[in-house]
Amino acid sequence: MNNFPTVLFLMGPTASGKTDLAIRLATECNCEIISVDSALIYKQMDIGTAKPTIEELDKAPHALVNIIDPLAAYSAGDFRDDAIRLMHEIIGRGKTPILVGGTMLYYKALVDGLSPLPSANPAIREALEKEASEFGWQHMHDQLAEIDPVSAKRIHVNDPQRLSRALEVYRISGQSMTQLTEVKSDPLPFNFKQFAIAPSDKKVLHERIERRFNLMLAAGFEQEVERLRARGDLHLDLPSMRCVGYRQMWEYLDGKMDHEEMIFRGVVATRQLAKRQMTWLRGWKTEITWLESSDESNFDKCKSELG
Repeated sequence: MNNFPTVLFLMGPTASGKTDLAIRLATECNCEIISVDSALIYKQMDIGTAKPTIEELDKAPHALVNIIDPLAAYSAGDFRDDAIRLMHEIIGRGKTPILVGGTMLYYKALVDGLSPLPSANPAIREALEKEASEFGWQHMHDQLAEIDPVSAKRIHVNDPQRLSRALEVYRISGQSMTQLTEVKSDPLPFNFKQFAIAPSDKKVLHERIERRFNLMLAAGFEQEVERLRARGDLHLDLPSMRCVGYRQMWEYLDGKMDHEEMIFRGVVATRQLAKRQMTWLRGWKTEITWLESSDESNFDKCKSELG
C-alpha cells in the first residue's frame, strides 16, 4: 500500500443526492469540494443546472463552480489540469479533496489522462453536419458502429456533439477515437476512494428528476433562460446552451413547442442524461462502492475512508 493522500470521488446520476452528502462531508470532516460538473462551470446558469445555492456555497465552497461565461469553452483537459492543481492545494492545507458530480468524462480524463486527439477541422465538421441533415443521425451512428464499435456503444444516437466528434477524429486521422485513447497517462499520486450514489429503483430516480425539474420551473428557470437569450450573443450550438433543460426552454421561448411539451422534453432529456451516467458507472473499470440515495448510513461509509 502506498502513502499517497486520499481523494474521495462522489459520483452518480443527476438528482441522486450527491450535493447534500458532499456538503455534510465538507462541513464535518475537514474536506473541500471540487465540482465535477460540466454545467456548473457556467456563470448566470444557476437554476437549470441545479447549482448549489448561495447559502450552500457559503457553507461549503465548491471549486470549479461559476468559473466561465456561457460563451466560453472549457474542455476535459482544462478540467484535468484544474482538478490536479486544486487537489494538491487542498491536500497542502491538510484537508481531503472530495470530487463531486456526474460528468463522467471529466472523471475519466482525470484518472486515465487524455490522448492527443486532432484539433477540430471546420470543413470536415461542416461536411458531417450536412450529411447528418440529409441522412439523419442514425445513419451517422451506423457509420461510427462500423469504424469504432466501442465508441458507438458508448455514444448515443441522440448525442450529435460527441457522435460528430468521433467521426471527425476518424476522418482526420484515419484512426478511431478508441485507438487514439488507448495510451494512458502515468498514474496520479493519489489514492482514489470511489463512491457512486443512486436509487436502486430506477422509478425513484425518475420521480426525483421530474420533481426537481418542476422545482426549477417554480424557482424561475424560464426567466433565467429569457435573461440569457436577451444577451444576444448566445445560441443553441454552444456547449452551455446544450445543457439539459436549456435547449428545451429556449425552443419553447422560440415558440417551437407549448409549455407542457417543454416540461415533458426537459424531463425526458434529464432522464436520458441519468441513463448515460449510469451506463458509464456500470462500465467503470475501477472499484466503486455503491450508495443508496437517502440512506442514512452513506455519511458514515464515506467518512470511514477518510482515516
